[in-house]
Amino acid sequence: MRHSVTKVVIPAAGLGTRFLPATKALPKEMMPVVDKPAIQYVVEEAVRAGLPDVLFVTGRNKNALENHFDRATELEQILTRKGDADRLEKVAESTGLANVHYVRQGDPLGLGHAVLRSQAHVNGDSFAVLLGDDIIDSRDHLLERMLQVHDERDTCVVALMEVDPAQAHLYGIATVDATEEDDVVRVRGLVEKPEPGTAPSNLAIVGRYVLKPEIYPVLEQTAPGRGGEIQLTDALLTMAEDDAEGGVHGVIFRGRRYDTGDKLDYIKANVMLACEREDLGPGLREWLREYVEQFSGQPV
Repeated sequence: MRHSVTKVVIPAAGLGTRFLPATKALPKEMMPVVDKPAIQYVVEEAVRAGLPDVLFVTGRNKNALENHFDRATELEQILTRKGDADRLEKVAESTGLANVHYVRQGDPLGLGHAVLRSQAHVNGDSFAVLLGDDIIDSRDHLLERMLQVHDERDTCVVALMEVDPAQAHLYGIATVDATEEDDVVRVRGLVEKPEPGTAPSNLAIVGRYVLKPEIYPVLEQTAPGRGGEIQLTDALLTMAEDDAEGGVHGVIFRGRRYDTGDKLDYIKANVMLACEREDLGPGLREWLREYVEQFSGQPV
């Protein structure tokens, strides 16, 4: 499907402290999910949706990320000499995946600040923001749907998922009104990580946004919020209250999302994606059955 958006911004300046010591020298975005770094899944999603222009907003010690999307000439030559076409194809795949650009965030002042650093590159166009902690299954088409809603309604769009109310304090939470479309809502309120028991709903923002360029002056005027950081959620709340700019809409996603943002969910993501693979799934599923039976003492 053709749409008006061609650029995607991927914030990648975080320190990955939840995965220390693994992330002491390795960017968290490069942590492998099965056999690809997590960030590659995100770039592949953008390209599938027709967004070939990718801007990473990075920080210090992100050289491995930049190298991954660059040529590895010596490695390619070695694989070529060995006649290892399969591995050569995998190595070269990330090199030509997208038109990749980089900008440094500088001071780590929050997601809103990271998005603000993309302004010169975006240059007055609408754009998507994809967070690297969330992997959307390639069989689902969340981003494509969000781009469609953006074009049809001329609005900022966020991705929403229903979460366990007991977990709502871990997310940005939306208050919404229904529209004539079952999977589209009008966002009326947003709160970033509400105190436990105070969330206005169980509709959580997951790491996908399609934003109009009008978000930039709003971000410039957004004061630091929770954690002393410039919160994208706060700027979106301002946009949601502005009918002249089309407000903010949400696409309710009911598909498959793999969270790589904490240790347990990261392990789950590896297991679930490996189980779906033709080359790994049969053996892994059989081993899991045997392991669970051994661990629980009960047949599975």
